[in-house]
Amino acid sequence: MATAATFNRLGMVAAISFLEAPLKFRAPGVTTVIGLGIGRLVFRALNVAEVVLLVAVAAGALLGGVPVAAGVLIAVLAVLLIVQLAVVRPRLNRRSDRVLAGGSGPRSRLHLVYIALEVVKVLALLLLGVLLLA
Repeated sequence: MATAATFNRLGMVAAISFLEAPLKFRAPGVTTVIGLGIGRLVFRALNVAEVVLLVAVAAGALLGGVPVAAGVLIAVLAVLLIVQLAVVRPRLNRRSDRVLAGGSGPRSRLHLVYIALEVVKVLALLLLGVLLLA
């Protein structure tokens, strides 16, 4: 169960963060406002799915027993998700609220932090999946 949930989450994060998110702004007729609105909905759904899958992985690990390295990666993934949801996303949402209300301003560098966290998350999920297969 933990292995399947890990690879499912890996696929979802990779597809949404590295394919859907950047490509939607290149679609004809998609304005920044529309793209931000869609992005917020999609990432909110992704984050809910991530929480559910993280719980499934943790439950599977507790029930089935996993190597210490896998347990550490599960904890790292939990911390990464908490930082994204509790620290980075609220600040990005405040910025997108201003843009959606017609305001503007410089691009947020916090967006780069979110992307960096996603890269680390993908690598940790890949490594966790491999460890759980062994």
